[in-house]
Amino acid sequence: MQDDPKTLVSTGWLADHLNDPDLRIIDASSHMAATGRDAKAEYNAAHIPNARFFDIDAISDKRSTLPHMAPPVELFVSRMRAMGIGDGHQVVVYDNSDLHSAARVWWTFRLMGKTDVAVLDGGLAKWQAEGREIEDMPPILRDRHITVQRQAGLVRDVTQVAAASKLGDHEIIDARSAQRFRGEAAEPRPGLRSGHIPGSKNLPFGQLYNTDGTMKEPEAMRAAFEAAGIDLSRPAITTCGSGLTAATLSLALERIGHRNHSLYDGSWTEWGSFPDLKIATGDA
Repeated sequence: MQDDPKTLVSTGWLADHLNDPDLRIIDASSHMAATGRDAKAEYNAAHIPNARFFDIDAISDKRSTLPHMAPPVELFVSRMRAMGIGDGHQVVVYDNSDLHSAARVWWTFRLMGKTDVAVLDGGLAKWQAEGREIEDMPPILRDRHITVQRQAGLVRDVTQVAAASKLGDHEIIDARSAQRFRGEAAEPRPGLRSGHIPGSKNLPFGQLYNTDGTMKEPEAMRAAFEAAGIDLSRPAITTCGSGLTAATLSLALERIGHRNHSLYDGSWTEWGSFPDLKIATGDA
């Protein structure tokens, strides 16, 4: 792969830059409740040297009843300052999660106007498999000023997605499994209808990764989008169950040079809970 400090970097790149004074590393692991895994406890037991833990559920919009919605600017700023992450820093985000949750934190930084942020390709699993250094001590944190400028065009709400679905002027791309997309499998969150947003296309996020958890090369990802019937000349809206795995689609679009994309933050947790919103079942 080609290292790009604005999207994706290799474990080798991170090892070479590990002691750079302006590097900040984030563990963004997050798990579905059904796994029984505790991301913070796993971080405390073993993490990449100097990594900070980014709690996706805690650093979110608590005014919303929906899970881990994008945080308000003020909350993001205060949490990043407290974590010692600020202006002039190169940020590398990793995870140790089947959800590839680092992509969500990459997108959150992008939403806040911070572009010097990359996901670690292969995450903690690849780092450890290569025998690289880990530690169990938290880093010493020093407050750092951070300036943000929220990029409203990177996020979409339910009204905007409903309009896009009706007008057909965007490619709405759903990262959930084919069974959930077709309405053949129950949603993991109770009370949600099964199916998909009318007019959306399905590209399960796992199809964008290799078996070792690294991201596929841009040419292979482009082929996956096209095989899913997605017209890459059109603006895209990514969606999933709750806005986490949709960020993998956003990262992949960025990697293949498709810049006109946004993420539906409420995703199916919101859409599937409103009885007056139309749903479709079966294939796209």
